[in-house]
Amino acid sequence: MNQIILIPQNVDESGKKYLREKGYELRVLQDSSIENICNNIGDCSGLLLRTASCTKEVFDAAPHLKVIGRHGVGYDNVDLTEATARGIQVCYTPLANANSVAEHTIMLILACAKNLVITDKELRQGNYEIRNRMPGIDVYGKTLGIIGFGRIGESVAKKAAFGLGMKILAYGHGLVSKKLPDYVTITEEVDELIRQSDFISLHIPFSKKTQDFMDSKKLSLMKPEAVLINTSRGGIVNEDDLYHALLEHKIAGAGLDVFKEEPFKETLSNLFQLDNVIVTPHNAALTKEAMARMSLDAAIGIDEVLSGKKPSWPVNLI
Repeated sequence: MNQIILIPQNVDESGKKYLREKGYELRVLQDSSIENICNNIGDCSGLLLRTASCTKEVFDAAPHLKVIGRHGVGYDNVDLTEATARGIQVCYTPLANANSVAEHTIMLILACAKNLVITDKELRQGNYEIRNRMPGIDVYGKTLGIIGFGRIGESVAKKAAFGLGMKILAYGHGLVSKKLPDYVTITEEVDELIRQSDFISLHIPFSKKTQDFMDSKKLSLMKPEAVLINTSRGGIVNEDDLYHALLEHKIAGAGLDVFKEEPFKETLSNLFQLDNVIVTPHNAALTKEAMARMSLDAAIGIDEVLSGKKPSWPVNLI
């Protein structure tokens, strides 16, 4: 009998084709609720997971589960402690979407600098004079502070330095001992990076330690003309504090791809009412190319584990 891989939310054909060619049976769901996952995972050996939650309840319903292939870079939707305790390998796809998210980050930097959304809106309403009332700024020569200097942060830095002529400051654990390109200046204190930067881009994972990382205290350190960009995780920014900082023009603007609550269950965030905020629906990594790479890499991780090989991109140690 073929081993079964559960896919709660459909993925690009590349990953499914890879698994079928390896002899696995796929079970693709239309409803990714925890209840429906629990009802379908009982005889499955692998789980190819996008944004659905993998909780203790799911693990309890999955006695044969050996591996979770996380379709993406973040894995905060997986109870990692529970997976490790049960000997379930969790893999992810760290190489798949770095360039796509970096491109999106650069897009948000430029869109905020050039007042793209508000000028587009005003021009469509016949306000040609918006060109004189709301001038943008050049990013050339400006300082971009990058908090979190992994694959995405490095890609953003390279594009911003060579493509836009920006100065790069970087903060991250272990950076002091790393050999970095000459165009990157390391800062050992994150507060100093915040004070010096004209644009700040967040690229740190969400955890208990990073929850509300960017709060009123850190926002107060930003220049009044500075812009905050977040393409990482919504929970690392205190949205109420950011709203008041923007409303009171303590900072100039923000470009946000991620939010504390996704999708929105009730009302939209107050941030959506502000003209100095540009928002996108957590789609930085959802390019056609990145979706194909994430699907395939997650499938590769699942097959590696189930065929007894060492996984290329493990999250936990089993």
